[in-house]
Amino acid sequence: MKTETTEKVKIIPLGGLEQIGMNMTAFMYGDSIIVVDCGLSFPDDDMLGIDLVIPDVTFLKDNIDKVKGFVVTHGHEDHIGAFPYVLREVNKPIYATKLTMGIIETKLKEHNLMGTTKRKVVKYGQYIMLGDFRIEFIRINHSIADACALAIYTPAGTIIHTGDFKVDYTPVFGEPIDLQRFGEIGKKGVLAMLCDSTNVMRPGYTMSEKTVGKTFDNIFSDNQNSRIIVATFASNVDRVQQIINSAAKYNRKVAVEGRSMVNIINVASELGYLDIPEGMLVETDELKKYTDSQTVIITTGSQGESMAALSRMAASIHKKVTIKPGDVVIVSATPIPGNEKSVARVINELSMKGAKVIFQDTHVSGHASQEEIKLMYSIVKPKYAIPVHGEYRHLKTHADLAVSLGIPKENVFILSSGDVLELGAESAGKTGTVTAGSLLVDGLGVGDVGNIVLRDRQNLAENGIIIVVLTLEKYTNQLLAGPDIVTRGFVYVRESETLLEDATSVVRESVDRCLERNISDWGKIKNIIRDDLSDYLWKKMKRNPMILPIIMEVS
Repeated sequence: MKTETTEKVKIIPLGGLEQIGMNMTAFMYGDSIIVVDCGLSFPDDDMLGIDLVIPDVTFLKDNIDKVKGFVVTHGHEDHIGAFPYVLREVNKPIYATKLTMGIIETKLKEHNLMGTTKRKVVKYGQYIMLGDFRIEFIRINHSIADACALAIYTPAGTIIHTGDFKVDYTPVFGEPIDLQRFGEIGKKGVLAMLCDSTNVMRPGYTMSEKTVGKTFDNIFSDNQNSRIIVATFASNVDRVQQIINSAAKYNRKVAVEGRSMVNIINVASELGYLDIPEGMLVETDELKKYTDSQTVIITTGSQGESMAALSRMAASIHKKVTIKPGDVVIVSATPIPGNEKSVARVINELSMKGAKVIFQDTHVSGHASQEEIKLMYSIVKPKYAIPVHGEYRHLKTHADLAVSLGIPKENVFILSSGDVLELGAESAGKTGTVTAGSLLVDGLGVGDVGNIVLRDRQNLAENGIIIVVLTLEKYTNQLLAGPDIVTRGFVYVRESETLLEDATSVVRESVDRCLERNISDWGKIKNIIRDDLSDYLWKKMKRNPMILPIIMEVS
């Protein structure tokens, strides 16, 4: 490792700082770059037809020879979900803990990337050397086992990246957070800390995951004659364990619904992170053999996602599970901001079918509240504070919290994706930007749907389309057939014959005018048709449909 400290370390977030999701941060020193996490986010309501959103990795592609590898904090989608897409462009080794790697490998198998991707499983307390960086994995608590924080040692100083964390003294699996190690590193001096901001607006402490287990026990005890259906995040392995514990206590068989849930339960139980009594898991088809009081269904769909298992059950389109009066449905998750309406819709649909829906006290967060964040600052004592993992309001609240703890205001940096922050022992500041942003995944297409296509989709969704077809004779440009008008999503044709006849007349007049003026350029003719028809429809209907003129030529 280099000994001179004149150079500074650069922190370059490529995602995860305008929203909760799509986390990816590059660290650069000299000719070495490491990348922490590689997450995706889910599309907003206005991203019609889009399946996933992943970070733009142009910066990494442009510096591909400097990139030493990916270091992963934990196995949630917003931290690992983009790997199948990013590895095709930036094929570098992945370093992660055992369960995290197991979940990543499930994705790599699906995308046939196992043979081409180097992987190394690391343990807590272990160091890895990547170029000018030495990285240590530190035990933390989160809503998935094997989560870790990172101590990134550089010649310019030590940087702590907390990952997603909480302080849980009674975790369901494994040991409590290694506060002692954070304290030891803090004593030696920490240049900067990138700290989780998700729950920074919540005062107090985040409850232990074990408290949910007690709630489940009480619900199982109070509803011993009902079939119980529990919806939670597939990746919340500790939550799944507690559902299984309660099912075992009350002698119930467990069926699992939802592809992501099945995948993660398989990986977690194979690797020893889930303890499932033998013979407890059954296929959903086999539930018929048991009474309602003997069964539990664990399912995806706690966020009201339209294609997830719980939503399909609520809408009566699930092939295997039909909701009936007397069922008890536990929604064991808090709606992610933006999903409140979808969750409310599913709860209403379930209630209409006679199910009893329970969602109070059935979830605790995996993220630190204010007091835990203060604890982390007080033991790490970073010189610079960089709030991460949140929308702007979270980052701003976090910055104010850091200042209240004694960090000078000028040493707290709220970054945007693409910012370059240079840090040294004596000074720090933003020194520029790199290309960053979102790529949209639609089916198998990555990045082929951009703002223009989205805008067209929104226009089509809001106003519909009108296709005008006409046939002109070659050379003379005489109108031989049409204009014919076809509409979709604009008006109901049978009730709007007069409107469409008038629209046809408008187009005919436009074409006649073009021919009289000897305009033979089809592009111009199409533009004139589009403008005239658009004016007419706006005056008549106050609507702006997409107008697509098609001219055919006959010789």
